[in-house]
Amino acid sequence: MGASILPFKPVLAALAISVAAVLPVQAQEADRVARLFEDLRTADPEQTSEIASGIREAWSRSGSATVDLLLDRGREALGNGDGRTAIEHLTAVIDHAPDFAEAYALRANAYYLAGLTGPAIEDLRATLALEPRHFGALQGFAVLLEEMGRPEDAREIWDRVLALMPHDPQANEAAQRLDIMLGGRTL
Repeated sequence: MGASILPFKPVLAALAISVAAVLPVQAQEADRVARLFEDLRTADPEQTSEIASGIREAWSRSGSATVDLLLDRGREALGNGDGRTAIEHLTAVIDHAPDFAEAYALRANAYYLAGLTGPAIEDLRATLALEPRHFGALQGFAVLLEEMGRPEDAREIWDRVLALMPHDPQANEAAQRLDIMLGGRTL
C-alpha cells in the first residue's frame, strides 16, 4: 500500500513548487497594478491612456495559457462583431476561471452588443465584485444606466471612473453632458 503512494510524491512536490511560484508572481502583479492605479490617479492627460493600457494588459493575464487563449479568442470574436462566438469563448473562460474579472467584463460587452442587457448588467456586477476598480466595467455600467433613463445613477458611476482616472476623456465628456441634463451640476 505504501508503494502505491510513492509515485505521487514527486507530482505533489512539483505541484507545491508550481503553486509556490505562482503566488509570489500574482502578488507582484497585484502590487504592480496598485502602483499603476496610483499613477493613473495622478497622471497628466497625455499619460492616462498608456497607464490604463498597462492596467488592461495586466487584467488580461489569468496565469493560465489556456484561459488566456480562450480570452484572446473571445476578444477577437468581439472585435469581429461575432457576439455569439465571443459569448461562447468567454463563457468557457468563466467556467474554467470563475474569479477572472476580465472575462466577465468582456462577456458583458458581448451580451450588450447582442442586445442582452440583463446578462450584460449581471456580468458587469460580477466584474465589479471581483475588481471594484475595473474602469471599463464602470464605464459600461454608466452607459447602460444612462440608456435606461437613470442619469443621476449614471453620473455617480462616472464620478467613480473619474476618481480612478481624472483625465479620461469619455468620463469627462459624459459627466459634463449629464451635468447639463441634470440642471447644471458642475464638477
